[in-house]
Amino acid sequence: MANRLPPVVIDNGTGYSKMGFAGNTEPQFIIPSAIAIKESASVGDQSQKRLGKGIEDLDFYIGDEAINQPSYATKWPIRHGIIEDWDLMERFYEQAIFKYLRAEPEDHYFLLTEPPLNTPENREYTAEIMFESFNIPGLYIAVQAVLALAASWTSRQVGDRTLTGTVIDSGDGVTHVIPVAEGYVIGSCIKHIPIAGRDITYFIQQLLREREVGIPPEQSLETAKAIKERFSYVCPDIAKEFAKYDADPAKWLKKFEGVNAVTKAPFSVDVGYERFLGPEIFFHPEFCNPDFELPISEVVDDVVQNCPIDVRRGLYKNIVLSGGSTMFKDFGRKLQRDVKRIVDARLKVSEDLSEGRIKPKPIDVNVITHHMQRYAVWFGGSMLASTPEFYQVCHTKADYDEHGPSICRHNPVFGIMA
Repeated sequence: MANRLPPVVIDNGTGYSKMGFAGNTEPQFIIPSAIAIKESASVGDQSQKRLGKGIEDLDFYIGDEAINQPSYATKWPIRHGIIEDWDLMERFYEQAIFKYLRAEPEDHYFLLTEPPLNTPENREYTAEIMFESFNIPGLYIAVQAVLALAASWTSRQVGDRTLTGTVIDSGDGVTHVIPVAEGYVIGSCIKHIPIAGRDITYFIQQLLREREVGIPPEQSLETAKAIKERFSYVCPDIAKEFAKYDADPAKWLKKFEGVNAVTKAPFSVDVGYERFLGPEIFFHPEFCNPDFELPISEVVDDVVQNCPIDVRRGLYKNIVLSGGSTMFKDFGRKLQRDVKRIVDARLKVSEDLSEGRIKPKPIDVNVITHHMQRYAVWFGGSMLASTPEFYQVCHTKADYDEHGPSICRHNPVFGIMA
């Protein structure tokens, strides 16, 4: 037990996969969850087309390399966090473990993550690949929301650590609001918001396209992405913000300098209202998506109100942000203010209805931001996998050989931790 190698932690997302070893604060590799394979165009079964004769089976690329391979077909095996193509996913794991992490899978326990509402069959497939193909000694499949809650412990005292809270997980492709009580996800109350990092980038790209000239069209997306990551922030009040910019443009306008990839000529972009309008679509989704109009603060409130009444205070008190799209300056502050407003208004209504006879106890609304937000899920996994309890909750190869893949349908929660 003492000289065991550290567990491997892999967090597969729709846009990017993070991987590394437990005990580290940051993942060693962050690569796009893409895989490039050679595909023949002949008619026939999909899996038959991919099986090479002899060595061609190893002829594929993952991550950044996959995107830059002209003669290969680039595939994204994960959609909305859920693995769709197991054949490709097995190959993805293969290069992730051997080529990137340079690990011998038989020597390491593994912690993998899954999205909320992942099906039990998917867990069985994962277990099958891990135990059969890679012959690993132990596996734990953790729910991303629980790991994000654990990651937020860095910003609080040991006595305050809890596995109850509302996780707002916003990555590149989708945003989820997930209530967790004592380490168990309340599945029936999860809501997802069809707005995430990619939509903000598209929205900023649209604003720039309508106003700026001189951005090379093939670089407009990456320019918008760079502007989003560098200059954007969340403002308390949109009308006041517009007024502020109009009153003193020199103070608020920023300049983005870029180089045309083809002609190597420099170009510059004035960054104005995009700075606060980009992230604002979380709070006013109708700016970019006419079908969805609920601001994120109302979605959070709905989620908590759908949960059992005895956990609601705990869920309001611990709203945890996770994922790259929650990194905007003052995002947590504005969210906390808006949710507090909704909650206080509801308490006021119930007080008015009782004509002042019932004084409701005020509800504490607290949004937690911490410096590990961007890789919160991976970091939470790294933290939990480096504790001695991790080995007690893992499914081992011996269990798998005895009972089969169904052992992974239920993953015990770290009860000892909280």
